[in-house]
Amino acid sequence: MVDTITTVGRRKTAVARVFMRKGSGKILVNGLEIGEYLKSETLLIDAKKAFVVLEDAGKYDIKVNVRGGGLSGQAGAIRMGIARALVEAEAENRSPLKKAGLLTRDAREVERKKYGQAGARRRFQFSKR
Repeated sequence: MVDTITTVGRRKTAVARVFMRKGSGKILVNGLEIGEYLKSETLLIDAKKAFVVLEDAGKYDIKVNVRGGGLSGQAGAIRMGIARALVEAEAENRSPLKKAGLLTRDAREVERKKYGQAGARRRFQFSKR
């Protein structure tokens, strides 16, 4: 295995750069512990999902630089970046991660607001008189 594996994960407008190396299982996101950065339990579970699928949480130290979007998009980007790094580390990880849907980029983006409308699709209230 190479000393450090570098991958990128994306979700909505968030981009996460993941640096993985052999270690004790420590995950740092933008210089903070992952639990401090992603305060919500559901986001924490989402970000660590690749380790749950493979059942090898303590093997690697991970450093993540993430920017753009909100916390939900950032958690999804971290999840994808970690999954890609685990595949690069060991090729046999690909099949279970692919089956769990962690290697597929979720292409859903926010639709832009249109002029003359309240939102992307919502119109202003119609007034007959």
